[in-house]
Amino acid sequence: MKTSYLVLIIVLGVILLLGGCVGCGTMSLQRSAATMDENIQSKWGNVQSEYQRRSDLIPNLVSTVKGEANFEQTTLQNVIAARASASQIKLDAKDLTPEKLQQFQASQGQLSQALGRLMVVSEQYPNLRANDAFRGLQTQLEGTENRIKVARNDFNAAVQEYNSKIRVFPNNIYASWLNYKIKGYFQAEAGSEKAPQVKF
Repeated sequence: MKTSYLVLIIVLGVILLLGGCVGCGTMSLQRSAATMDENIQSKWGNVQSEYQRRSDLIPNLVSTVKGEANFEQTTLQNVIAARASASQIKLDAKDLTPEKLQQFQASQGQLSQALGRLMVVSEQYPNLRANDAFRGLQTQLEGTENRIKVARNDFNAAVQEYNSKIRVFPNNIYASWLNYKIKGYFQAEAGSEKAPQVKF
């Protein structure tokens, strides 16, 4: 009889010990993952802010370029259409799945390509290149592209810290219970591994 009480006490002790460890583990993960998730949301806000700055510069750039009488209308229309397309994709910072982030990145990449073509074509117009407003907008756009790159790198670093935290054992078990999911990264544009061809 005493042996069965002893076994019961040992079993209950082990259950309480394991329950305490699990409880401490989930609370610890919840605190750190929540903090990291907030950091990701903050970094995502910075990314969106920089993309919005670029989007806000485009109408001024297009109207300045329109002043050049012979400028290629197709190039301008492509920039306007790419801006409209990129502006339509909105991502919630709480739902940054790899698939949704890839879709966002693809639309922003199309806008980057359209802007790149605009800048290349503008080289053929000496009056436009001499225009102070155009040069100022071009400089602001280049600075914005650099800030976008920095914001994306900061975002990726925050996502890497968060993803690493929730993927290791035993956090991966707790993360699934608490519904913490892997976040997506910004990745290199398709074809960016190839050096561009420059033709004169």
